[in-house]
Amino acid sequence: MTTTTTQATGIANGVGADAPRPDGTVKVRGEFAYSSDLWHEDMLWGATLRSPHPYARITSIDIAEALAVPGVYAVLTHEDVPGVNRYGLEHADQPVLADDVVRYQGEPVALVAADHPETARRAMKRIKVTYEELEPVTSSEAAVRGSGPALHPDGNVVRHVRIRRGAQDATADVVVTGVYEVGMQDQAFLGPESGLAVPDTEGGVDLYVATQWLHVDQQQIVAALGLPLEKVRLTLGGVGGAFGGREDLSMQVHACLLALHTGKPVKMVYNREESFYGHVHRHPAKMYYEHGATSDGRLVYVRARLFLDGGAYASSTGAVVANAATLGVGPYTVDSVAIDCWGAYTNNPPCGAMRGFGAVQAAFGYESQMDKLAAACGLDPVELRIRNAMSEGAVMPTGQVVDSAAPVAELLERLRAKPLPAAREFDLRHLPGGVSNTTHGEGVVRGVGYAVGIKNICFSEGFDDYSTARVRLQLVGGEPAATVHTAACEVGQGLVTIMQQIVRTELGVEQVIVLPMDTSIGNGGSTSASRQSYVTGGSVQAACAAVRARLVEHAGLPPTSRVVGGKLVATDGVVLADLVSVLASDTFDETVEWRHRPTFPLDDSGQGTAHVQYGFAAHRAVVDVDVELGLVKVVALDCAQDVGRALNPQAVLGQIQGGSAQGLGLAVMEEIQVGKGRVRNPSFTDYLIPTVLDMPPMSIDVLERPDPHAPYGLRGVGEPPTISSTPAIVAAIRAATGLALARVPVRPEHLTGT
Repeated sequence: MTTTTTQATGIANGVGADAPRPDGTVKVRGEFAYSSDLWHEDMLWGATLRSPHPYARITSIDIAEALAVPGVYAVLTHEDVPGVNRYGLEHADQPVLADDVVRYQGEPVALVAADHPETARRAMKRIKVTYEELEPVTSSEAAVRGSGPALHPDGNVVRHVRIRRGAQDATADVVVTGVYEVGMQDQAFLGPESGLAVPDTEGGVDLYVATQWLHVDQQQIVAALGLPLEKVRLTLGGVGGAFGGREDLSMQVHACLLALHTGKPVKMVYNREESFYGHVHRHPAKMYYEHGATSDGRLVYVRARLFLDGGAYASSTGAVVANAATLGVGPYTVDSVAIDCWGAYTNNPPCGAMRGFGAVQAAFGYESQMDKLAAACGLDPVELRIRNAMSEGAVMPTGQVVDSAAPVAELLERLRAKPLPAAREFDLRHLPGGVSNTTHGEGVVRGVGYAVGIKNICFSEGFDDYSTARVRLQLVGGEPAATVHTAACEVGQGLVTIMQQIVRTELGVEQVIVLPMDTSIGNGGSTSASRQSYVTGGSVQAACAAVRARLVEHAGLPPTSRVVGGKLVATDGVVLADLVSVLASDTFDETVEWRHRPTFPLDDSGQGTAHVQYGFAAHRAVVDVDVELGLVKVVALDCAQDVGRALNPQAVLGQIQGGSAQGLGLAVMEEIQVGKGRVRNPSFTDYLIPTVLDMPPMSIDVLERPDPHAPYGLRGVGEPPTISSTPAIVAAIRAATGLALARVPVRPEHLTGT
């Protein structure tokens, strides 16, 4: 890995350095305050009554017995929502509290506030709701065809994206087809949904909450409460992971409703089961692919029909559908493309943002096809991919030109050149099943698989994507210090570290204080789409430049002067002034709203410059499979990824490792089991996620091919490794077993035929 340093600034922990996380030590020690740790002296506890049915009509709600429980301060239903009883990220289609119909198991129906959490839960069980059960719609494909009742006024199609490029009557020497399925994955963050709402004396409320997007939460909350924007103020609480699952509202409006109704602070914390019902998941998918190629493996056409299950409400399904469609061919050059992607309403749990955001599902389909095509052409799977790999200047199926580095072939070549793991030695810890002693090596076979993926970075399709940053430079205790204030959410990814590094680099000061994220400053956008280092990093860099310009002007120095090691210096390094003397008693404070270059909506044929940047990652997986018991051990999961520029190399490695772990989970264990609209495994006992024992050693190559359009040349890092890790692992399992595995996660019964 190439590591860049920033010695020219005279600052040790600037951009390019392995700067330590300011929140790292307290988190490791267990001293960090998460939102579930919030406390107020006279607070009440909130609880939510949820529907037991995936689809039913509410015929009556009786709250009398619940209100009679000692210690209960309020019981609220949809009739108590003072504003609009609807919210949503893209479409306001989801009730704050169900009114006439419930559309998924777990939908909120009523709220309770009490002086103790057990009292609230006990009262909640005394609310009497009468339901008339209805037949649920559970198939996204059937929903798109129009089978079953319409769950929303405009029918059951949330969005259909159609992409057509090149000759639609193209024919090929070699044709392979496949039908692929992706199960419903959960973000499985360790910190459940939680927050504290504190009413003020003027009819407003302050909400301290674990979220991914403060300002969009605020906009939805004020609509439901019927209050002006300034009456609802949000501050980010400590966040225990997110991965997309906190982009939608969960308890935000509910806690505020209870606080305003009772006049007391109200805390809400979900348990693990409620968390499974309380946030969106990854869209399950069914995908039909057809690839045509010349006899020597050159792609001629790709045709695909993709069906994504959005569940009961839209959430971000529209954008997920666009990603799956526009990225549905993968990082390959092909002239003829016909892709149709639908997102459907069903009575399954709502689905929305999760790391990879549509690209994960598509990648499992197109990479499975590339392996199948390689076999049909008699080619090595890596060689086939390299022959078709896009590079800078390639044209996407949308007609967009890839105008920065796209080192797809190099990523694959680097992986192929890495040494493979040594032959297996007898050690139970290294065998499928581990120390459970299920095998001593008999029936265990090894396989190797490759995959590469593509992901858009930042928001797309003309969305006004920006972030706001305020930077202040002044003397604190006689030393120069800077503060930075944004509303961009730190959810564990390390944004606070990156902001400090940027300020140190741009203003040449060691001491940088990151203020709490809240809505008293302009929008920072969502912590999603691998966008915060790009967009909030860009806004912090621009705010620093504005501060520096004012500082230099104040000192009467040339505009090109820089700050280096506490000195103002000329371009040739000559010291012009001392920073402490120039600052004196003055404060230099600048706020900047920064945007990346524009994107544009797709037209009716799916053509347009929809994305601002693309990220690329590739994986090679080595697996051992016990074909008698259907157990899989991932022996190695090596990765190569282009990150543009590594602002914090150690953090980059952490993101790649973490994203790969989630891809491993989807490949072999993670799935929310849903039958007839009902969740069967809402617990970490039955919903399995990888542990440290499941993750293999990773050899990681980090390429730094700067994007000239991005701050510091960076490229979003968090999502690409999740995209290519899943199909690489499944490819390795196929290589080991010879089975045509077409669904993830791969279960033991898929490998043993039982």
